[in-house]
Amino acid sequence: MIDLAKIKSAAAWAGKRAEIEGSVRALLGDIPRERLDLQVKTVDELEAPGYVRRRINYFADPWERVAAWLFVPEGKEEVPAILCCHSEVPQGKDEPAGIEGESRLAFAQYYAEQGFVTLAPDCPTTGDRTSSRKQPFDSRNFYKDNPTMSLAGKMLADHMRAIDVFNESKRVDTARIGVVGHGLGGFNALMLAAFDDRVRACVSSCAFTRFSQDKEPERWTGEKDGIALMPALKPHIESKEYPFDWEHILALAAPSAVLLLTSMAEGVFSNPKSVQKAVAQASQIYKLLRAPGALEQVVHYDGERVTPETQEIMDDWFERWL
Repeated sequence: MIDLAKIKSAAAWAGKRAEIEGSVRALLGDIPRERLDLQVKTVDELEAPGYVRRRINYFADPWERVAAWLFVPEGKEEVPAILCCHSEVPQGKDEPAGIEGESRLAFAQYYAEQGFVTLAPDCPTTGDRTSSRKQPFDSRNFYKDNPTMSLAGKMLADHMRAIDVFNESKRVDTARIGVVGHGLGGFNALMLAAFDDRVRACVSSCAFTRFSQDKEPERWTGEKDGIALMPALKPHIESKEYPFDWEHILALAAPSAVLLLTSMAEGVFSNPKSVQKAVAQASQIYKLLRAPGALEQVVHYDGERVTPETQEIMDDWFERWL
């Protein structure tokens, strides 16, 4: 595992970055890289005070169209955009859209009301993408059809296609694109920030504990009632030797602005001390890239909830960087 503290220059980081990215991609499996003709279609739309909500679909790969909610604020041109990754909920995109689920996680609706173009797509195995006769997040059909991929890698590829949707919109200032998520959504937000340099700002809530400090790392392979995000992690869990850890993911995101919200009362994905260690190590790379203030961690006591106080912190971050 590469020691980030030993990297002393931006030039040295360039070589190590490629090595780290290769290690992560090896764990994620095949990630489609081709740019597609999205063929975005609007299925229906609803006018609300200050914005229009559209149900759209588009090609995420050559065979599958993805359903998503697109929010467009009224009367504004060339505005910043935020991709809203949903949490571990069976309804997928409907929660960030404010249709069903936790109202404090209705990020797509909320930020549209603040004047952003927002997009909330379904992840594979959730919402409209749940396999026939299977429960949400049951990935057996996915791995049967995609033996060289991982669910985490497919989610990453799909979220990159979602950024393509922004790039095709005349209403979006493509130099100001952000991503936000909580739990599973926070994980996906970080992965996107790490692999897509079009993301300028990321807010990730309760997203991870370092593999080497996680008491139940099997959650990543789906062996303990979790989602089978990265099955290839299993031998590394057994040997307790990991090719990379979360400080390396954060370093890949540099110099994009990343805010990590971690809770003292939430112990599943986000251990504050573990996250703090990852931030401390990744900060070395942010300093080398002359962006020392672009990586921050905020610890709170609100459990898995997003409260008005934490929402204000998120708002300030996007206002600052977008």
